[in-house]
Amino acid sequence: MSRLTLADCFDPDGERFGIPTYPWRYAPDELATRRQLRIRGLRPGGQDIAAQILRPRRRREPLTAYLYRVDLARPVRPMTPARWAALAKANAARRRCPECGQDAGYVIPPTLGTCVTCAFPEEQRAA
Repeated sequence: MSRLTLADCFDPDGERFGIPTYPWRYAPDELATRRQLRIRGLRPGGQDIAAQILRPRRRREPLTAYLYRVDLARPVRPMTPARWAALAKANAARRRCPECGQDAGYVIPPTLGTCVTCAFPEEQRAA
């Protein structure tokens, strides 16, 4: 894709990109991203993408954010006790080191795959 300018990103009829496209910060108020919907306590609720936002960048592809209609959005489903329990269990699994089996007290970085103590044992002995 060639380099886009701010004017290239304005296509409210969807002729160029297939869906209505707006530049960064120029979308209508009746459209919102997933994060903006979540802040309002809403979710897309199965609706199709209504439009997109493009933010041009130098030497890279433009950033794209998809927009949904606020009037068709549904309320976020409430967390049940079973969901809270499942979330706590998943977070506990992310803290447990597969090598030593101890709770690290923090989420183990996926780049290491183990806790810092197991990943760098020689540095822990020196300290």
